[in-house]
Amino acid sequence: MPKVLISDKMSDRAREIFAARGLEVDVKPGMSEDELIACIGEYDGLAIRSATKATAKVLEAADNLKVIGRAGIGVDNVDIPAATARGIVVMNTPFGNAITTAEHAIAMMMSLARQIPEANTSTQESKWEKSRFMGVEVTGKTLGLVGCGNIGSIVADRAQGLKMKVMGYDPFLTDERAKELGIEKKELDELLAEADFITLHTPLTDATRNIISADALNKTKKGVRIVNCARGGLVDELALFAALTSGHVAGAALDVFAEEPATDNPLFGAPNF
Repeated sequence: MPKVLISDKMSDRAREIFAARGLEVDVKPGMSEDELIACIGEYDGLAIRSATKATAKVLEAADNLKVIGRAGIGVDNVDIPAATARGIVVMNTPFGNAITTAEHAIAMMMSLARQIPEANTSTQESKWEKSRFMGVEVTGKTLGLVGCGNIGSIVADRAQGLKMKVMGYDPFLTDERAKELGIEKKELDELLAEADFITLHTPLTDATRNIISADALNKTKKGVRIVNCARGGLVDELALFAALTSGHVAGAALDVFAEEPATDNPLFGAPNF
């Protein structure tokens, strides 16, 4: 009987689906690389999310592995060349959480605009700082999308419903697709200079790592607000901390970090973060 290892926390439904199809399933979230190397040779399939790193060392020990399936969009936690060399198919679920992630990015943007987390904390501390939390309207503001794929296109649609002007940077975005989405196609430097809000919707690759760098932040307009619900590593966190502290960046909202779990991140404690 083929065996599948689920090495990250997932809904029980994942195990049930595999079992219903006649597969033997082991659920072992939280393993170290050495622990994964020690057992991966037993399995025909590996189901992961973000925590498991299918490195070359892991794949070298995967004598029977035929497929890796990621319950998510990106596959940057899998060594694709190493998997390809061993004939292991790598799959993802590009539409699985697209709407959820897009809505989350919009929620983060609105929280930044209206300073909702800070206002909630202040009020529950029995303060009454109404003038401190004036916030800004998003109506009429310019949203810059870095990445215009499945999630970015949904964010564009939702932002247009909020009466925002939307522009996008994506090296794979055609003029026809931009017109279909109703967005202005821009080069990255143009987007940085013009956007009031910037949201990131791109995988982490060598080309996109630290795409929001110190240099990129220097090209943004003063008062820009930045949202990253895509991948840790797209934003230079030390540079963002400096820009938040100086006030050049008015606010930032991230739910992904360069190192996760984020327990001692340089951004913690930054103003309007």
